[in-house]
Amino acid sequence: MKKNILAACICAVGLAATSAAFAQTSGLKRTLVLKSDVSVPNHEAVVARVDVEPGILAGRHTHPGDEISYVLEGEGELLIDGEPARAIKAGDAFVIPAGKIHDAKNTGTGPFKLVGVYVVEKGKPLATPVQAAK
Repeated sequence: MKKNILAACICAVGLAATSAAFAQTSGLKRTLVLKSDVSVPNHEAVVARVDVEPGILAGRHTHPGDEISYVLEGEGELLIDGEPARAIKAGDAFVIPAGKIHDAKNTGTGPFKLVGVYVVEKGKPLATPVQAAK
């Protein structure tokens, strides 16, 4: 029962960016906008709005499909393992391939808001948390 509730919460919050298993974290809010089938067999699109307060990290994670995001407001830093940190701001977009470990941080003084679109395999968690490298 608890596993079913957790899975429902993960799907409902969408993101995030969305964060570790997409559980709501203080200063991070993910809102599911749309979930729909796509033309790729056994895949679905999930659209989510993500709001991150200043100084907050989303949490290192991966997705079972591609993430395509557009920054609506604010500024942040995109942290993809194996790549240099990338400054992002309102009007920027980015794509993160399936399975890439990544994180994001609000580096501004106001809210950091984006819309994330995920094309993911059905039945898998939208995000899987990844522990920090030791």
